[in-house]
Amino acid sequence: MSTLVFLEHHGSSIQKGSLGVLSKAASIDPDTSAVLIGSGVAGVASEAARYGAAKVYVADAAALDAPLPQPRVDVIAALVQAQGFDNVLFGASVLAADIAGGLAARLDAGLNWDLIDVTADGGAIVGKRAALSDSVYVDAGWSATPRLGLFRSGSFDPVETSGAGAVENVPVALEDFSTKALMVDQAHEEQTGPSIEEAEILVAGGRGLGAPEGFGILEELAAALGGAVASTRAVVDSGWYPYATQIGQTGKSVSPKLYIGCGVSGAIQHKVGMQSSQVIVAINKDAGAPIFDFSDFGVVGDLHSVVPQLTALVKERKGS
Repeated sequence: MSTLVFLEHHGSSIQKGSLGVLSKAASIDPDTSAVLIGSGVAGVASEAARYGAAKVYVADAAALDAPLPQPRVDVIAALVQAQGFDNVLFGASVLAADIAGGLAARLDAGLNWDLIDVTADGGAIVGKRAALSDSVYVDAGWSATPRLGLFRSGSFDPVETSGAGAVENVPVALEDFSTKALMVDQAHEEQTGPSIEEAEILVAGGRGLGAPEGFGILEELAAALGGAVASTRAVVDSGWYPYATQIGQTGKSVSPKLYIGCGVSGAIQHKVGMQSSQVIVAINKDAGAPIFDFSDFGVVGDLHSVVPQLTALVKERKGS
């Protein structure tokens, strides 16, 4: 069995989700390889080797500078055909989903998406995905190779190893149709602090905040803790907070060390996106809120009173 993991990078950093998939793949297949595609990415390859890649293939060309899917499909398809990889795995993102779909069509291969785990089964792999609104988990298989898998964000944490995989440059040959699209502009969201996928501490707000202005006290707590602010779908749908912060079935899956839910009811759609948090704390004046059923610690009280007191306590303990 041979496995290839696509590593998505932004600037000089590889995305945490990609590295998590690489670490998981390496744990079930020690000969797992990774591929980095872009312009000026050769210097990033050493980072991939630290997370379990036995070999890192680098496709570095000016034509790959823009994060467009089709040129990356060309590179990966050629690599799979040349090396005979049985599995090609991706961490979830808009770009990765485009590439995985294009690659499935190019190679006439099967693609399982929204996977949350994968195991080895003899010379094959078996994926696991949620079904019935995330109330059950089912095994997902492939009928032929190469097997393509797209994993839900937050499924795996990157794990550093002591290895130092080899780096190999691969030639870049693009199809004519893959060069027709031109990226004329690329916008970057302005934010302070870590994203909700990267943060080890999350302070999440729900409709219990009462109004969008309520996020101010959550931002103060998150800043004191060195974390990030997240939200629920109801909040985002009401226009109270940006979609990029939404946790849940139609948002992002996260696995922070500490999750603090403020005015979050704990609906199943939100639960599936944060249930892998190491410690879950709920603050809600409704003692019957479902979130208390799966929280490690719960505070029944008015969050507008509890959260500022908690922020003050954190600052006092930190001496700030």
